[in-house]
Amino acid sequence: MNATALASRLLTERPRPRGISGWRHAHWLAVGTVCLGAFLGQLDASVIALVFPALGRHFDAGFAAVEWVALAYLLVLVALLAPIGWLSDLIGRKTMYIGGFAVFGLSSLGAGFAGSLWALVGCRAVQAVGAAMMQANSVALVARGVPDHAMRRALGIQASAQGLGLALGPSLGGLLVEHASWRWVFWVNVPIAVFGILAGWYLLPRTRTAGTPAAAPGPRRRAAAGRTGARRTGASEDARFDLPGMLLLTGATTALLLALSTASGLPLPGWAVAALLLTSAALTVALVHQERRTARPILAPGLVNTPGVRSGLVVALIGYLLLFCPLVLGPVLLTGAGVSTAHAGLVVTLLPAAFAFAATVGAGLLPRGWSDVTRCRFGALLAAGGLLLFALLPASDAAAAPLLTAGYGLGLLLPANNALVMRAIPAQCSAVGGGMVNMARSLGTALGMALSVLGVHLAGAASGGRTVLFVLAAVAAAAALLTRPVRA
Repeated sequence: MNATALASRLLTERPRPRGISGWRHAHWLAVGTVCLGAFLGQLDASVIALVFPALGRHFDAGFAAVEWVALAYLLVLVALLAPIGWLSDLIGRKTMYIGGFAVFGLSSLGAGFAGSLWALVGCRAVQAVGAAMMQANSVALVARGVPDHAMRRALGIQASAQGLGLALGPSLGGLLVEHASWRWVFWVNVPIAVFGILAGWYLLPRTRTAGTPAAAPGPRRRAAAGRTGARRTGASEDARFDLPGMLLLTGATTALLLALSTASGLPLPGWAVAALLLTSAALTVALVHQERRTARPILAPGLVNTPGVRSGLVVALIGYLLLFCPLVLGPVLLTGAGVSTAHAGLVVTLLPAAFAFAATVGAGLLPRGWSDVTRCRFGALLAAGGLLLFALLPASDAAAAPLLTAGYGLGLLLPANNALVMRAIPAQCSAVGGGMVNMARSLGTALGMALSVLGVHLAGAASGGRTVLFVLAAVAAAAALLTRPVRA
């Protein structure tokens, strides 16, 4: 078999077995498969901080060096989400998603066997490639694989899987490090990845066959595509990869996140931070110029300028900033007030637990006639109230109620917001749109961590943490004002 034939075989997605594809609830099996990737990604994101002390002891390295285990992953993930989403629209979302499990599993196996800190950092960078292949397609697979009336519920289930992974990470990581080894924090990903490959192969509907685009838009989506002002191109033009756009996006996000990472201890002088911020700004301007003149941009300006999409992406960024920042601040405030580390972890877990509950079934407690816009605004205001109470109440068990309130509000906000964004994005750009939603999530995560650590460094654990919480409450209220209705 020659290389062309092999590539065609690999890129030709296989249909599901007839017994599965013919079942009227088969789309929920696809949603469950996507939830595996969502769970795995967030489990890995929340578990890694637990191994920093063990890595420092094992490799005899300081915190600034060990931090690259997380930083390398985040840099690669944010840089690749949109480009991989673009590629997925061309070669098939199912193929890319299953491939993400394979890359993630193999690199996790390698990370567990790493003999040096920098070998581990390299494996984490490859892990991020696999995570990007899954995350850039997860929202698109859900949005295009379920009926319109079930989209919000499906996205809520996916968000709850993220919340579950986020909640289980700290406790699982602590158990593995204490009773086994830091290596098992990475090896535990391998069986989940194998199961994800099998589930994706049999349960995901195909999004592309040989010689066809990844998605064929229906009349409603074609009309939406017309509103974006996107250029229509021929097959040869569609296959042209926007390499300058990818490089500019990678440079801009890398420079920004390197500058932000100084808040958590990366030893860079002030002039270097300023240079990184200026570089990020300059590359962003160049990226906008490049995307406006290229035939097949990875970040289509017409797509971003669709009514409601730009504000929806900002709200997605804010939502994950609000979710991750208290996860870093909570233990600092609680342990500073005399609460034990284990007990503080249990209290903080209430935030992602409430998020998962609200994203799955909590919206059913709201009036049936509420639109996604109303749900977004109500959720944002709930989150603002919870964070404000967290800032005002003593750092003790009294923090449980505010964290439950904030988590519940975010669990209402994010699925409804993501549903609004994905309904406004044309089908042929769905993976790019999903990649942009996930990139907003990753940037929100990075900003949340940087903001929390910066506040503590500047003003001390107690006063700095509470100041950040007041800021977060104001940002949550602003998210309610930013939410806009979109026309599908």
